[in-house]
Amino acid sequence: MSRNDEWTVGRYLATRLEQLGIRYLFGVPGDFLGPFLTIMHDTTSVRWVGTPTEIGAGYAADAYARVRASEADLASGEQGVAAVAVTYGVGSFSLLNPVGGAYVEYVPVIVINAAPSYEQWLNYQAVGLLTSHMSQRRESNLEVYRQVTVDAQVLSNPGLAPSQIDSAIIAGLTERRPVYLEVMDDLWNAPCAAPQGELRRQERPFTKRNEAMLAKAVEASVELVERFGTPVLWAGEEIQRNRLERELVSLVELTGIPFCTTVGAKSVVSENTPGFMGVYNGKASLPEVRKAFKAAGCRIGLGTWSTSKNLAGEKSIDDDWIVAAREGVSVGAQYFPEVQLARFIPALRDALGIAFGKRAFETDLFALAHAEDRNVPASTAAFLTGLSAEDYPEELTYDGFFQHVDAFLLSQAQGVGTEATSPFSVISDAAFALLGSMNLQIVERGGFLAQNSWLSIGYSVGAATGVALAHQQPLKRPLVFVGDGSFQEVCQELSTHVRHHLRPVVFVLDNEGFYGIEQMLISPCYYKDRPSDGADFYNVLHPWRYEKLAEVFGSEKDRMHGRELTTHTELEALLSEIADPADEINHGPILARVRLSRHDYPRALQYKIDESCP
Repeated sequence: MSRNDEWTVGRYLATRLEQLGIRYLFGVPGDFLGPFLTIMHDTTSVRWVGTPTEIGAGYAADAYARVRASEADLASGEQGVAAVAVTYGVGSFSLLNPVGGAYVEYVPVIVINAAPSYEQWLNYQAVGLLTSHMSQRRESNLEVYRQVTVDAQVLSNPGLAPSQIDSAIIAGLTERRPVYLEVMDDLWNAPCAAPQGELRRQERPFTKRNEAMLAKAVEASVELVERFGTPVLWAGEEIQRNRLERELVSLVELTGIPFCTTVGAKSVVSENTPGFMGVYNGKASLPEVRKAFKAAGCRIGLGTWSTSKNLAGEKSIDDDWIVAAREGVSVGAQYFPEVQLARFIPALRDALGIAFGKRAFETDLFALAHAEDRNVPASTAAFLTGLSAEDYPEELTYDGFFQHVDAFLLSQAQGVGTEATSPFSVISDAAFALLGSMNLQIVERGGFLAQNSWLSIGYSVGAATGVALAHQQPLKRPLVFVGDGSFQEVCQELSTHVRHHLRPVVFVLDNEGFYGIEQMLISPCYYKDRPSDGADFYNVLHPWRYEKLAEVFGSEKDRMHGRELTTHTELEALLSEIADPADEINHGPILARVRLSRHDYPRALQYKIDESCP
């Protein structure tokens, strides 16, 4: 690798990416971006991962940042962050959707937009000359990205570029959200100062006022628990984003409080952790889980976001709730602003321990909620074990498919308890895929990833690239679940999997070419009456032979395998092949088409039909 003593803006930016621990830069090249990629290749260890689409690059970067944040060594202070690079206008506007998702879901991604040169902008200003990808509005790209980033900068002066780069990146690390750097083409090789110091997240100070507010929030929380009785914890997304897994486990261990997670925080800790009850997702929860969750005297949300996928069918929380999220704590009708979650969890743990004693709330809410129901296992452990029971009809259904996959994942786990590991990392897309996969039992912390709030369809296929490249363990394999409509958005990203030997297993859930979730949301009675042709016309997709795409994207040198699955016997055969490391099918990616009925749906959505179709 050639290096020299001269610092340029291009080398400066590439070096900052390397210092942040970023090993891969995702994106689609263009004429304005090419010089930077050459500089990065020649002066750093950051490697370029070109993708067929900007949207796929954005999904990959988003997932890469999430995994790196989850795997980072807490003692080292490492922060999970990713970077994506595109060219001006046509590239940056295509990238906007994934960056919007990263903004909404608090994922730090550095967006690099290679722009026309300063000279070209002066030509436009003087004589109206537009060159490639330019708009008549000089700040069009900047203005758009200001809506989905915490800092957006245009770099046109090499003397100012280092400070602009550093301040933007620090803002992204601090707020855990995307930032935007628009770099004019003639800056890449322009001289600038050398990097000084490390770029680190800046912690919000903890003032005397904050300390007093924290004490009031904790006191009110203890009083609410005293008033309503046995609590249940609901662990949310901010536990993951702030790396507070240890604090959560410590709270559970000391108090004995049972806990659920949101869909977005699924696998925030190993789901083998004692006290875990499942995923709570409002009315879309498993009925047994929802009933047990409601059986508690009060509920404590820690870092939980109020989204439609966390509170499906439920629009509000009640007076018997405590919710600590978004830098504040709600205790019933009271609200305490500027209370940091990282300080609230241990303070609440200590206060509950003093007020009630060690493990005072240890109880099996399943046993309490289902004491008179002989059809439900009498304990949480028995219920969770039963989720993977091999009892399904030969015909594939959403619930039967995920039940079968659940049994497979548990069979592949290595080790026991919270120390168990899995060779797979589950990635779920939106819609039926997410509602079906949310009850898989994930034994390893950070073993499940989904875009739970933004819900951009197709996310999972691009995200598989970032997940595979981010894992320190090269044998960790993405297991992707995506609906057919979602898959049609980003099928090109399969070529990135093949090209980089990433070996994901992509299950395309093909319900006869149908936007099933849209039909359910608009007209759920379609599923109750089972008509032969009652679907809304705009939800019908053009059918693809998905398994044949393995022949399109694979080659003799880089193989990809396609399968069509119509029965549990065929699914079992494929899973057996996947479980055998020596099987030739595991040398490359696998694309499996899962044939499902257009009238089938995950039972998580039964409430929609029950409420709408009397």
